[in-house]
Amino acid sequence: MTGAPQLVDLAVIGSGSGNSIPDERLADRSIAIFEEGVYGGTCLNVGCIPTKMFVYAADVAATVAESARYGVDGTLTGVRWSEIVDRVFSRIDPISAGGKRYRVEDCENITVYDAHVRFDGREGDRYRLVTDDAVVLASEVVIAAGARSMVPEPIADSGVRYYTNNDVMRLPELPGRVAILGSGYIAAEFAHVFSSLGSQVTVIARSGALLRAMDADVSSRFTQVASEQWDVRLNETIVGALDLGADGVRLSCADGTHIDADILLVATGRTPNGDRLNLDSIGITLTEDGRVPTDVHGRTPARGVWALGDVSSPYQLKHVANHEQRVVQHNLVAGWDGALQSIDHRYVPFAVFTHPQIASVGLTEEQVREQGLDATVKVQAYGDVAYGWAMEDTTGFCKVIAERGTGRLLGVHIMGPQASTVIQPAIQAMSFGLRADAMARGQYWIHPAMPEVLENALLGLEL
Repeated sequence: MTGAPQLVDLAVIGSGSGNSIPDERLADRSIAIFEEGVYGGTCLNVGCIPTKMFVYAADVAATVAESARYGVDGTLTGVRWSEIVDRVFSRIDPISAGGKRYRVEDCENITVYDAHVRFDGREGDRYRLVTDDAVVLASEVVIAAGARSMVPEPIADSGVRYYTNNDVMRLPELPGRVAILGSGYIAAEFAHVFSSLGSQVTVIARSGALLRAMDADVSSRFTQVASEQWDVRLNETIVGALDLGADGVRLSCADGTHIDADILLVATGRTPNGDRLNLDSIGITLTEDGRVPTDVHGRTPARGVWALGDVSSPYQLKHVANHEQRVVQHNLVAGWDGALQSIDHRYVPFAVFTHPQIASVGLTEEQVREQGLDATVKVQAYGDVAYGWAMEDTTGFCKVIAERGTGRLLGVHIMGPQASTVIQPAIQAMSFGLRADAMARGQYWIHPAMPEVLENALLGLEL
């Protein structure tokens, strides 16, 4: 380490949602931002935004491939993978670089450190933060360090070349065969991307279903639909991997069989980065699932240290991280013991941009039953509403769960085209306490638009 420690009012660890913490309200504070990876965080560089740009290209390809059902003879004659990659990252990379340049060159009160940082206890009334060549003493700290891909031991220890969401989108050419290890939303989205663009895809799941954390009806139906699109291996355990050189990789299964592929994509989940920050030195113990503990205001057990986003939140979602960032930002201005805002995790929605698309908010039916709530459930098929007819949809559905008597919406789960858009009125209704029957009859629903599948599901509830 060189030079004297830098004294700052605030240190921010991570440049994803954490990069939005400094604004005009904090212009009078000296701030250090630490980012060891690409500036802008996961969502911008290797997550939500670039993946959905790939997904949209895959959606277009899938539409062409499925056009015969509408009496349209369309043929997908080719995919220019390198142009797809360039389209995505020619937009993403300049945004990342521009965000960093702005902080470095235009924000006089901010110093950016391109380095991994960790806590090293306290020095007086400040937290000591150290990199390989610098020491920063901060009065307050916001931990927004995100999460990283988990790689299971048989793969991590094998020495084979594998990819994660961090680098698979920058492949120089479209692989012929893709093996995807994992059964969650990352696996489902990339399976759609590679399959629709022309790769042979094998999805390898340890459990007996894909997207098993979702409502059981969604998980079961999606597993069935996915098995018709891709080679889905359920209840499969990988015990080893072998590098085949130019021929790719061979995965060895517990049952003695093997799977060969040109590339291996590991999508087995993400783990928070709090374990890399030496938090024990400031008295913070991680939760059982590895998160930095916070209260409803974003405060950690260490006074003056806040946390937000994937490193601390039970929801690894960008819209949740952005909400938490706004709350923590307000509370930084208000002061540790001031008039604080609270983080609202009551109705957190999410979507999986696979084929077909999936969206969800609230409780699953299983969770409702576990809580002993008197619930009514209605499942409405896409194919039973006019726009579903237009799309010749045979797999999509909308499932609505409400409490008898009160009409309180408990959960909504949708699988089908435009699911992430169709669900939005339900998120609004739940957030503002609108009864299911009032939602169904208290407004116009455009006919014959896709949201009618939600309207009809609401009307079918026995309240």
